[in-house]
Amino acid sequence: MILRRAVVAAGMVLLFAWMAVAMVTAAREQTASSDEPVYVGAAAVIVERHSLAYNHEHPPLAKLVMGAGLAFADVRLPEPLPRSQWALGDAVLYQNGNDADRILFLARLPMIVLTMLFGLVVFLFARDLAGTWAGLAGLALYAFTPDVLAHGSLAGLDLPVAGFLLTAVWLLWRARRRPWLYLPLAGVALGAAIATRMTALAALPLIALWWIGRSLDRRSVLRGLAGAAGVVVIAIAVVWVCYLAVDPHLRWTPRAYSGERGQLIQFLPFPRPFRDGMRYQLGLEGKEYGAFLLGDYYVGHKWYYLPVALLIKEPLGLLFLGLAATLRKRAWIVLAPALLLLAVAMTGGRDWGVRYAIAVPVFLAVAAACVFIPREAPRRRLRLVVPVLALLFVIVSTVRAFPYYLPYSNEAFGGPVKTHLRLSDSNADWGQDLGRLAEELRRDHPGEQVWLAYRGSGDPAYYGITARDPLKVPASEVHGLLAVSSRSIPGARQPLRDLIATSTPIGEVGHSILLYRR
Repeated sequence: MILRRAVVAAGMVLLFAWMAVAMVTAAREQTASSDEPVYVGAAAVIVERHSLAYNHEHPPLAKLVMGAGLAFADVRLPEPLPRSQWALGDAVLYQNGNDADRILFLARLPMIVLTMLFGLVVFLFARDLAGTWAGLAGLALYAFTPDVLAHGSLAGLDLPVAGFLLTAVWLLWRARRRPWLYLPLAGVALGAAIATRMTALAALPLIALWWIGRSLDRRSVLRGLAGAAGVVVIAIAVVWVCYLAVDPHLRWTPRAYSGERGQLIQFLPFPRPFRDGMRYQLGLEGKEYGAFLLGDYYVGHKWYYLPVALLIKEPLGLLFLGLAATLRKRAWIVLAPALLLLAVAMTGGRDWGVRYAIAVPVFLAVAAACVFIPREAPRRRLRLVVPVLALLFVIVSTVRAFPYYLPYSNEAFGGPVKTHLRLSDSNADWGQDLGRLAEELRRDHPGEQVWLAYRGSGDPAYYGITARDPLKVPASEVHGLLAVSSRSIPGARQPLRDLIATSTPIGEVGHSILLYRR
């Protein structure tokens, strides 16, 4: 018993150490992804001005977490504050005398810690379902899931939402025996998810129904309904607390509602900034956007985008174990809410990345751990050989991709170097490699004429990149080194396509920026 505990403790220490190294390395090396300047700018205003004015389409909890790091950054805000949240983020990072890399890292660091805490939830949930060794296997799968490492090392919203939802489901599972202790905590976790991103609101009725369904065989329907109602009320209260923590007076300039759905939103029991942000989000969902899947650029939405993208982006070993977990009854405690959350995410109109369904691999780590339930008979123990090999394959695949986890794809689809041929946006190129490009140019291409077609939120000049835009001059004048964001290629206009077609590929940077000689 003592030896087993020592082995488990040592395994957990090693796994958390790996996560820290992988995520801190990624956070140090990657420049701002496309959305981060907006979140960091809004977080800085929350810390310095206690204002909800920026990025109101997302609730403030994740930005409060980022603000815990920014409190040590001495951020200088522009005066006066710009009206646009994009202009604010650009000014905070690149135009106001701040150290962009330091600000980004300090905003990312609390998110890294939060991601590791969710790893503890994965361990405890898997242990509750299938035993200690299964808990360790679940933590290993979580720690070596590239999407977890990628988005856990960014100042973003997607991983925290998934982690809080998993925590809520775990606490509801524990509440089957001690409801008075765990139901309120589940409400807090669910409220934290909603206070991070409004899309988690869809999980509120799903998780409430999940709890009622689990309660039917042990308690009366009335008790199940009462418990679900209590969870919902506490979740709503947590959202209010998060808004009041930013601004106790809730100073806010109301936005006008439009449309039937906008009128219905005003009756929701949430703060006015939340409701206005939700109306704004619904307006975004009503538009059509360009997307890229399996080499096909299209405008609009494909219902199967997220399932296919997940098949490309998740490690083969994790997918195999997840499939095997469908044969384990206890795994469905986690698989059922994961599939429901995936179904909700599939109704979204923006085919921009698996980050919208990142709850799937997070939940899958727990479900897959149920395959590792120990068996007593020698023949049954031999059945664990294949799951262990699958786990090792996950570890090897992820270590090989270090530290390029945003563009990761599994071996069946060619690995990270091929991801941009099948997926785009946050799946491959989110503007994160501008700093790496600057290092490449200084080291291998000093003094060369550089032409840059960059798509992202970073500022090339800030990183010392002196480049011209190849689309602002005749093609006959473009000679030298051509650097192109892979995200710019799907759906590119003819001038850029012609430039690429008449250039010679010579390499790439971070699997997201392609280099050509022309």
